[in-house]
Amino acid sequence: MRRAGRFLEGFIAHRLSRPVRAITALHGALERSTGPIIDLLIRLWLAKVFFVSGILKIFGLGAGPYLSRVAYPVPWVEPLSPTYLGAALQMTIPILLAWGLATRWAALYMLVLVLVVQLNYLPLDINLYSAVLFGWLVICGAGPLSLDHLLARGLGDTALPLATPLTRLTRTVTRHLRPYYQLFIRLWLALALYAVSAQMSPTAGLAKLIPRDSLAHFAPAPMLAMIGALLLALGLAARPTALLLIVIIAGMHVAGAASPADVYFVMTLALLGLYGPGPLSFDQWIARVVSRVGAERFAAPAGAPRVVIVGAGFGGLACASRLTRAPLQVTLIDRHNYHLFQPLLYQVATASLSPADIATTVRGLFSDYRNVEVLLGDVTGVDSDRQAVLIGKRRLPYDYLVLATGASHSYFGRDEWEPHAPGLKTIDDAVEIRRRILAAFERAESAEDAIERQSLLTFVIVGGGPTGVELAGDIAELVRYGMDKEFRHFDPACARVVLVQSAPRLLPTFPEALSQKARHSLKRLGVEILLESKVGHIDSDGVLVNGRRIASCTVLWAAGVVASPAARWLQAAADRSGRVKVEPDLSVAGKPNVFVIGDTALVNAWKGKPVPGLAPAAKQGGTYVAKVIQDRLRGQPAPAPFSYRHMGSLATIGRKAAVASFGGINVSGAPAWWLWGAVHVAFLVGLRNRISVMFSWFWAYLTFKRGTRLITGEGRPLQEDRGGIQR
Repeated sequence: MRRAGRFLEGFIAHRLSRPVRAITALHGALERSTGPIIDLLIRLWLAKVFFVSGILKIFGLGAGPYLSRVAYPVPWVEPLSPTYLGAALQMTIPILLAWGLATRWAALYMLVLVLVVQLNYLPLDINLYSAVLFGWLVICGAGPLSLDHLLARGLGDTALPLATPLTRLTRTVTRHLRPYYQLFIRLWLALALYAVSAQMSPTAGLAKLIPRDSLAHFAPAPMLAMIGALLLALGLAARPTALLLIVIIAGMHVAGAASPADVYFVMTLALLGLYGPGPLSFDQWIARVVSRVGAERFAAPAGAPRVVIVGAGFGGLACASRLTRAPLQVTLIDRHNYHLFQPLLYQVATASLSPADIATTVRGLFSDYRNVEVLLGDVTGVDSDRQAVLIGKRRLPYDYLVLATGASHSYFGRDEWEPHAPGLKTIDDAVEIRRRILAAFERAESAEDAIERQSLLTFVIVGGGPTGVELAGDIAELVRYGMDKEFRHFDPACARVVLVQSAPRLLPTFPEALSQKARHSLKRLGVEILLESKVGHIDSDGVLVNGRRIASCTVLWAAGVVASPAARWLQAAADRSGRVKVEPDLSVAGKPNVFVIGDTALVNAWKGKPVPGLAPAAKQGGTYVAKVIQDRLRGQPAPAPFSYRHMGSLATIGRKAAVASFGGINVSGAPAWWLWGAVHVAFLVGLRNRISVMFSWFWAYLTFKRGTRLITGEGRPLQEDRGGIQR
């Protein structure tokens, strides 16, 4: 037996390890992303059903005697009192369930109520499924989208009576009882499916504990029900089995063969599909075997090659993520401890979002991977001869180096403009721009001179690319809608927003038709657009455009970018923007173990044209370099040269206004706006950020109010350290 067990473990570890790891990663991602939403939907559904039932009972005054006999029978007290008390509780407790507040205790009350009704008065499949779902909430509590989850940390260490011991009790219950409850759900569903497949007629007592009507769909297919029962009982391929059963139920529902309990059956299966069969299952045993062998196999062994990745932007994260299971020592370095989602940085600058909404700590992303080390540091150079990265006085050796250091804003040789016209590349930039915009309105409120006030209320954006267009549109929306009735000495809607573009049209990389639509959308918002206009000078009092002075206290720069100093570090060939000219495999000429990706690299891999500085391009480059490194380690032939797959271009202008171009298909208006929002939410890192951004957008869309209009900091010259990592 012991030999057989070792043989089976070896077979699983070496033959099934890769697909099992992939499936496990998929399940983990599904649980993290979809689990909280399903948990919320289950709570809302149960709350809705029982809340409506409570309303009907408490307001059906003529039914009082009936309720005292059937719904809330308590023989040892006066008949009608528990009737209305029970109905009132049934209205109150669902509210707690919906909010996820005191969820376990609310669910416990509803669990007792449902079991009493099922076992003594009105046996229904719906009652059984409701009891199982309430039991899950009693043992596991509410998910992340709940007040319980939000308050858990504070309640665990508070002076409120009994709060600390009750918090510890609930954690203990979850830790010790959840595995057994997951086993119970599997066995309960398996028994019900087996009863249907074998056409059993359970005893009267057992019939009240096993759902029958909702499983009648499987009566014509007894073999399918038998296989499902066996897999669920063993906990083998439990998640796919649960999802397959959900699909079958959905198909039956579409065909019209629906049961009132189908929704509850699907919710029960969803718990199994999302959270798995639990530790007491074959699935978990297989995962443990693969994980144990994988940990031994993929934890970076002593002397393993070291891969150093500089920059935790889109490219750096993509490369590091692909190397988490490789026998390599991976070191990820960045001057910040967070990954920044730059495409939404302009919304921080215009007070639509807070910095925490678009940033995620890098250490948290790689905390589960033993071969990845995260360092906070400011890279000042690269010694390619000795293969070391310079971090101040420290030298970090490497076998493979990946530079994903991004780009900063460029003033085309006029760096003296930077203090007067900040660019937008970092959170510090965004917070400073927000401070300047909001402070301009505050200063205008107290200004006594009309000319000074007009200068304070004039906002000039230099650059008509996506960043400039989005900034102009969002500032125009802010002044027209976001500050209504807040100031007494002027109307914020009278503020002037000017967009200066040196090219003949806005958004030069977009099709001309979309450029025209973007221009019309900006004009509807009141933005003044100056095309084919050159900026001659910028100072603290305004900007000189085509020889004409525009008095403005707030000038913003969105006209150009310059790559990080990676080319200087490597003494490599570069273009005028500082981008390193790389080989087709993204390595540096003469340095095959040094790679440059993202905004820092120049490679003609987009139908013979240079790859654009977009997030998808950086991610594709990071993934490609990780594959190159892994293929070299395995002694496999080098992959085909890097080729960029363009996913399309997007830009938003304001409410219900955006432009999008995908493979020759142009979209504008509200459809493009919804598409833009969906794509940007999907690209955000972390479920919390996605939910926070969606809620902020939804709130601002309905109320025209922005929740982060804070003036912080004392101002700064916005001088960037050119020797550091630019993103």
